[in-house]
Amino acid sequence: MSTPFIYSQAAASSQAHGAPFLPTAWARLQRTPFTLVLAVLVIGIVAAWALVPGWFAGQNPVQGVARQQLLAPDAAHIFGTDGLGRDLYARVVHGAVHSLSGAFVAVVVGLVMGTLIGLLAGAIGGWVDDLLMRFVDVLLAVPALLLSLSIIIILGFGTVNAAIAVGVASVASFARLVRSEVVRVRRADYVEAAFGSGGRFWPVLWRHVLPNSLTSVIGLAALQFGSAILSISTLGFLGYGAPPPTPEWGLLIAEGRNYLSTGWWLTTVPGVLVVLVVLSANRISVAFSNVSRGQE
Repeated sequence: MSTPFIYSQAAASSQAHGAPFLPTAWARLQRTPFTLVLAVLVIGIVAAWALVPGWFAGQNPVQGVARQQLLAPDAAHIFGTDGLGRDLYARVVHGAVHSLSGAFVAVVVGLVMGTLIGLLAGAIGGWVDDLLMRFVDVLLAVPALLLSLSIIIILGFGTVNAAIAVGVASVASFARLVRSEVVRVRRADYVEAAFGSGGRFWPVLWRHVLPNSLTSVIGLAALQFGSAILSISTLGFLGYGAPPPTPEWGLLIAEGRNYLSTGWWLTTVPGVLVVLVVLSANRISVAFSNVSRGQE
């Protein structure tokens, strides 16, 4: 008869001392959507390819092998070979570093520049807000691909320049979101209390307004990461990205289009990979946004 009483005392004691009574970490993991787990797995594998490609593919990604041209996928070449006898799996793995690093640079450029513009516009207001937001409107009026191509023509071809061009094209999205968040946080009670306590404008902006305005922006950064991979692959496909024989994903698709009738895998494999990575980045972005709003 004393067992329920002892159990209730143990549960109360565990909760009183902050011990995790329910749910456990394993239970939380089991409640995680399968699509989110799969998305994290895809991004993790591709990130590992970018960091240590030699662990996953030992073949030379740029040197062809005689009498190995256009071999269909099999046990020896799981993704097949291209028109020069190069292993497509090795080229896809080694190409991850170019696509992911380019997307990372693009997101950093867009995040830093957009955050600065949005922060100044939302915090200062007045003619500064009008001037900066009209600049953002001009950026939004130009199609992203056309703007990226214009910047690449000025900077020159290459993965880094393509990444910078894609990043500049995403500045407007970051700036508008940051401005709206700053305007909302700027009217919060704790910010007004900080000013009322004698806080100066820039320290309050740095310590209170900016950190509390970045939650949604980080979610947008994750979303833009997937979009940047797609944009950089598009520029590579058009010939404005990394030069041959660099195994960049967009360039792989462009090179494979010449063999559609004899080597379907040359365009299908890198194309499907780009789609999977973009969808995975978008799924993670949605999950992060839901967590920030307290829905997951």
